[in-house]
Amino acid sequence: MKLFADSLLDDLASRAAASPRQRAHLNVHETAADPIQRFFVVARRDSYFRPHAHLSKSELAIALRGRFDILTFDETGEVLARYAIGDGTGQFAYEAESGTWHTIVALSDECAFLEVKEGPYDPAVAVDFAPWAPPEGDSSVARFQQWLREASVGSLYSA
Repeated sequence: MKLFADSLLDDLASRAAASPRQRAHLNVHETAADPIQRFFVVARRDSYFRPHAHLSKSELAIALRGRFDILTFDETGEVLARYAIGDGTGQFAYEAESGTWHTIVALSDECAFLEVKEGPYDPAVAVDFAPWAPPEGDSSVARFQQWLREASVGSLYSA
């Protein structure tokens, strides 16, 4: 039996604060070949999750700490929906069906969630990044993140 103490999330929060990506994770599953991939993620407010879709697998995330917004998009990048998840929202989890363009926006530091996806993990097909969203490290990410924080249903980002 595996038990997970609060101190695990505290440690991940410290690692996230020291990480250039402003997030840290811990795999619960043993190997990439496992049929169910499970991991804890702690993200700070400035962490950027590039909008993406999992073309053949669904994704389940359960909020453990903090508050997130989940945005879904159509194939052009238009915001289809915005969902509040976590502390004070009345919602504690989400499941994105395969093929759903989505992103996570952490609204506070030390946001934590447990993510579950079907395995095995194959980096060649695990994720399809949205071509209309800047890649991590791009100089336009900060502007895009600000847009994500304010975007409403029907919004479309313009560079």
